[in-house]
Amino acid sequence: MNSARWAAQRFTSINSLDKDNNCFCLSLQVTETRTGPLGCSNYDNLDSVSSVLVHSQENKVQLQGLQAILPSYLRSNFVQAALGYIGCNAEGQFVCKDNDCWCQCSKEFPQCNCPEADIRSQENYLERMREAWRQENQEFQDSDEFQSFMGKLPTQSALNSSRIQQLWKTDSALQQRYRQLESRVSLLLSKTRRTANKLFSLSKRCRTQPKIASLRERPLSYWLQFTLSILYCSENNQLGFYAEELRICACPYESPSCQGIVPCEVGDGHRCASCSVDNRTRCSSCNPGYVLSHGVCKYAVPNPTDHYLGFETDLQDLELRYLLQHRDGRITTHAIFVSNDVRLNVWFDPSWRKRMLLTLKSNKFKSNRVHMLLGISLQICMTKNSTIEPTMSVYVNPFGGSHSESWTMPINQNGYPDWEKTKLDIPLDCFNWTLTLGNRWKSFFETVHFYLRSRIRTESSQGNDTVYFEPLEATDASQNFGYMKINSMQLFGYSMHFDPEAIQDLILQLDYPYTQGSQDSALLQLMEIRYRVNRLSPPGPLPLDLFSCLLRHRLKLSSSEVQRILTTLQTFSAKQPFYKEYEAAKLCS
Repeated sequence: MNSARWAAQRFTSINSLDKDNNCFCLSLQVTETRTGPLGCSNYDNLDSVSSVLVHSQENKVQLQGLQAILPSYLRSNFVQAALGYIGCNAEGQFVCKDNDCWCQCSKEFPQCNCPEADIRSQENYLERMREAWRQENQEFQDSDEFQSFMGKLPTQSALNSSRIQQLWKTDSALQQRYRQLESRVSLLLSKTRRTANKLFSLSKRCRTQPKIASLRERPLSYWLQFTLSILYCSENNQLGFYAEELRICACPYESPSCQGIVPCEVGDGHRCASCSVDNRTRCSSCNPGYVLSHGVCKYAVPNPTDHYLGFETDLQDLELRYLLQHRDGRITTHAIFVSNDVRLNVWFDPSWRKRMLLTLKSNKFKSNRVHMLLGISLQICMTKNSTIEPTMSVYVNPFGGSHSESWTMPINQNGYPDWEKTKLDIPLDCFNWTLTLGNRWKSFFETVHFYLRSRIRTESSQGNDTVYFEPLEATDASQNFGYMKINSMQLFGYSMHFDPEAIQDLILQLDYPYTQGSQDSALLQLMEIRYRVNRLSPPGPLPLDLFSCLLRHRLKLSSSEVQRILTTLQTFSAKQPFYKEYEAAKLCS
């Protein structure tokens, strides 16, 4: 054992063990030199070679030791005793297996495999690394570059991480300082990882494992979030966390709150176009397609227009058909019959075209009502054995004006209804002519013009067809083909509320808005009214511009005023997010 103690005076710790040709090669940390053969070395005299005197566990030197001069039967016991004394501090037996060495502790020293002093040293080093990491981040936060960047951030509208990143990339001084932080922190993290690996290696056979809080590099996203938190969550000497999606702060304490003023968010869509100068949390204007409501931009949905102009009825198609067949007084309109060619209940010669009209004269008597046409009924009688067949052309004037501002009913065309003729059970040859429009083909009307023509019905020369031709085309113009009379003409429909002054008020707001955002609201309502009015046009490639007729004849606007309103609506429509060009066929001048 004296020889083992002699060896221990030269070596302080052991890392591995190898055996080759009866030469035990020990990886040891050398603390001093002594004269004597060490073996397993390429040097004759290690006393003259200082480079092998190493001072870290990573460096290894191969030493032979005293076993070379001991008898063979003592060498094994000597090595085991020396290794136990040196490697295990005489607290256990040094064991190596599967390229791993450890101490088989004696009962008196159960923690002999746990080098507490070395572990504490490594833990202290890690703590110094953590403090250095915190110091580096704090120095960056307090740096002139970062503080200057914070001072230059815009405050008139809310910022998000994307916008702050754009501003961050344009600040060259801050970029340079941030790269310096990244370099220093990267070096600290590298040292920390190496130390943590050593600590785990030292403590792998300890009863308790060390708890290591690993350090991580703070990415750019952290500093963007940190910037937002300083901007909006740093009231009352607190720093909270800013939740960008919710636009609220999570504060360390409930009272007092760290929540600061978060301005309105400027951007596309539902975000503000600009923030209010008086209150930065509220919008002052909105993007196209959105309207301002109590400081917030909402999707542009027009307010109800029923108080301007009524449209709907609760009657269903089957109900309307039943009421029309029975000529119910609830859907009868009291129109005035006007004609220079025909008198009701008076026989007349139908050879020539007859013009008649039914008008309501609402502009004179009912300026607060507009009218919807649901159907027409005529009772036409002819003399016995008459060869005359009446034909009817119907023109509808929606809101007044000249006859040229009427549209022609496309009877029995493109799905439009046809006349229904019913023979009356009376001695005369009389028929009820009924045209049922219903909810599908209903439309506005003020005056309905009728043009009654007649055609002569005769048999063809083959005798199996009926041929029609105009009376003037007959060979004998003086020949009498029979007489005709119109017993009654009736329009069916209903009247709706119409407030011309309210619509005038909407138009006035196009130039003189009452409140912020009221102009957009007025435009939306006018667009809705135009759409609902023009939707009641007859079938055709384009809807008729009935809306212009309404402005022209019921609001008494000039042609130039109507054109200005249409241009304003078109310009406003083009700015909407789901713009679709609107076209309508001109009807009124």
